Amino acid sequence: MTSIRSPQQLGDALRAARKQLGLTQPQLALAAGVGVRFIVDLEAGKPTLRLENVLRVIDALGGEIKLSGLPSAVTKGQREGNDHGA
Repeated sequence: MTSIRSPQQLGDALRAARKQLGLTQPQLALAAGVGVRFIVDLEAGKPTLRLENVLRVIDALGGEIKLSGLPSAVTKGQREGNDHGA
């Protein structure tokens, strides 16, 4: 698993994954449903990109995002049951 702590690290990791899969930037853009400029900006570490599109690119590369070090997500039923006593 790759630890990502900056937009540049994310861009570097996604570029490496794209190249390992033998994809060009235009091919990845087409697969993810984004523009080539978006891929260029993402791989350059631009910090102001749309999260929805970043997730599309990660998905197109066969990846997923996992968060660590954060409290576990609470399901809706658990949240509703615990709110009454607080």
